[in-house]
Amino acid sequence: EKPDVILLDDAFQHRKVKAGFYILLSAYDDLFCDDFMLPTGNLRESRSGAKRANFIIITKCPKNLSIEEQDRIKARINYKIPIFFSFIDYDTKVYNKNEEINVSEIIEKDKVIIAGIAKPEPFIDFIKKENDVIMIYPDHHHFVNNEISSIKENSFGKIIITTEKDYVRLNSQNLNNLYYLPIKSTFLINDQTFNGLINDYIIKF
Repeated sequence: EKPDVILLDDAFQHRKVKAGFYILLSAYDDLFCDDFMLPTGNLRESRSGAKRANFIIITKCPKNLSIEEQDRIKARINYKIPIFFSFIDYDTKVYNKNEEINVSEIIEKDKVIIAGIAKPEPFIDFIKKENDVIMIYPDHHHFVNNEISSIKENSFGKIIITTEKDYVRLNSQNLNNLYYLPIKSTFLINDQTFNGLINDYIIKF
């Protein structure tokens, strides 16, 4: 049976993929409008390519980002495209397949914090305490045997906290006391407008 909707992640750059609806994400602290193409910067195409987007989401914003600052960012981008702002929101609990624990209970525990994501600092800062063991790996990292051994050595007698994405990769490695901290993106305002744009497109398709 053919799917009704195909959703692709990180496909904006692939010009041969002809989508009906484009969403461009750009991090608050690394706006595409301030960046340059490779090798000078990190862009894989000209900034003007953003005009293909149906709308833009500025991600990882401060929760208290003012309307005035949002307007300044919109003016810098200067495209006639809807622009939304979102922030990272962390769960109040950590989880594994057997139990859940309140974050407030584990903050002061001795921990190993594992992050294999891009720009892991906010995740680490949210959960860490002084003297926690921090183990950072590249984004989309697949753990090999010597890395698993190192994690086991460092985590003796400690709780292990990782991202939901890394938990999927580590859960089969027989790591005791392994938990993940879920995160979600939340819009500062206009979440109903965002949902409306998506729903309108799907209905009309």
